[in-house]
Amino acid sequence: MKKFFLGLLLSLAILPAFAQKTSIVDNKAIKFELTQNNDSIHFIVVDTVLTQKKPVFLWSQGSRACPLIIRFENGNSLLVGISNFDIASIKKYYHLVIVSMPKTPVVANENELTDFEYISPNPEHRNDFFKADYWENHVERANIVLGFLRKQSWVDNSKLVVAGHSQGARIAPRIAFRNKNVTHLGMFSANPFGRIDQMIQSARKNAESGKISWEKAEKEMEYWYDLYKRANNPQEVEKTPELTPWKSYSEAQIDELVKINIPIYLAYGTADVGSDLCDLVPLHFIREGKDNLTLKRYFNLEHNFFEVDENGVPDRNKRHWVEVMNEFVKWTIEEFK
Repeated sequence: MKKFFLGLLLSLAILPAFAQKTSIVDNKAIKFELTQNNDSIHFIVVDTVLTQKKPVFLWSQGSRACPLIIRFENGNSLLVGISNFDIASIKKYYHLVIVSMPKTPVVANENELTDFEYISPNPEHRNDFFKADYWENHVERANIVLGFLRKQSWVDNSKLVVAGHSQGARIAPRIAFRNKNVTHLGMFSANPFGRIDQMIQSARKNAESGKISWEKAEKEMEYWYDLYKRANNPQEVEKTPELTPWKSYSEAQIDELVKINIPIYLAYGTADVGSDLCDLVPLHFIREGKDNLTLKRYFNLEHNFFEVDENGVPDRNKRHWVEVMNEFVKWTIEEFK
């Protein structure tokens, strides 16, 4: 064991611009910290021993300031965002890596969270988080981590999988677009046409189904038009940092997506209004004469791949993330043969 840790520490000291620290957290993952100019990037590798050489699978989580590990009062802990995965199946082929959200602790106690989101006692923390929660920052942080990992003796660089869910499904394609080392891209519950449009779609669908009146739908649409207008006004964003991600993640990325030449896997549930426009994505690839897109629909599943009842309510006892992720992992293996 001492030899392992000595070897690990020696193999990590390869980026002269960065200081780095490592520690094992709750016997679930190795936490890494890269520090440069008083700024830190934290990430975990979901393992406790790094002796087997494997490719990296970088998972980009969804929105909100969620820690990577939650500690409960009963002494148990949970890996956030991947707890519904068959982690053993992923680790059979890959080093599973997750970069922490900016301005958010890697580990947090249950009593520090509201609906899995970290709530700092410092009132300025929320503003700090929102100021850092934009597309380019996430992509830059991820690519720094990938550059670091690429130089580790326990990483097989013949393959690099990058995938994400929800907001992470918008970050992952730009990582792949910017990083020539990415070999496979996965997008789950994505909206390649922007975040704000799903709010407009939702209001319209609710009016069409009779859930709300058209008058109410119109008011909701006007609200989102006004929010987006404010999000594109630098003075408004300065006053209200929460607007930052609304501008960033409402950019359409379809034109960038079709320029990516590696295999792309796009999976979504048909009961997820935010992913409605995924049905249009193949048209753009066909138009460009490209055949590197795999589209996978999961019928009657919502944004987090739970089944929904006749009223569209998710059934938390009927979850399908294991199936969804294992099919993707299988695809990455088959595509590489």
